[in-house]
Amino acid sequence: MTEIAIDFKLTGAFDTRVKRPGSFLYTVRISLSASAEAVTGSVIFLFHLFCKDLDVWVRFIPDDKPDAEKKWTVDKVWSVRNGVIRCDGKPNGYIRTVESYANYKLHLEWRWPDKPTNSGVLLHRTGIDRVWPKCVQAQLMHENAGDFWLLNHSTIKVDGKQIGPQDSANAKKSPSNEKPVGEWNFYDIVCDSETVTLFVNGLLQNKGTDANPSHGPICLQSEGSPIEFRNVYLEPIPEK
Repeated sequence: MTEIAIDFKLTGAFDTRVKRPGSFLYTVRISLSASAEAVTGSVIFLFHLFCKDLDVWVRFIPDDKPDAEKKWTVDKVWSVRNGVIRCDGKPNGYIRTVESYANYKLHLEWRWPDKPTNSGVLLHRTGIDRVWPKCVQAQLMHENAGDFWLLNHSTIKVDGKQIGPQDSANAKKSPSNEKPVGEWNFYDIVCDSETVTLFVNGLLQNKGTDANPSHGPICLQSEGSPIEFRNVYLEPIPEK
């Protein structure tokens, strides 16, 4: 295990430095392992620059079976290279955290290496693993990041209007502010009790209240074409 110093600067995406929206700068010392979830103080790293695998995630593809070479589909869809999670985008499925979470600030970065299509951050997956689980989805569809999608009869209120319950429903707030294909975007998602707030590249894109479900695993979705993720971490929100 290697101990390194990382500066937390609240302004944007990071490689070896963690940055968040705002202007406050502070420094902490953390210990990062090459694979396991790293926890220091109030920061939980779900995937960081030094990760070599996805051992704090569960990979899910429905009806997965080994091929003639005894390789499982999930092993071909999800991989880790040079501090980046790569998802091939087909077939549909996701990776989800082993642990469940509530009351936190989640940061992650994503980019489309080629043709952009669809993906999402599935918040608080409830029930059994299925392609479209009950959850509140923070949309990652190209030019739609920052939308809410309510899957499998989940619900949320936006501007006082309830969305769901139905198979799927969305709520748009602002025009897309995503970066060009090939460049890294960042999501900051605040889940505070039953309130979910979505920031895309530092811009407030959506806010919902009375979210149901409001706790559970966090999923990154495979749905369309190759997408890459990096720097996935969360900060628990202290109890009030």
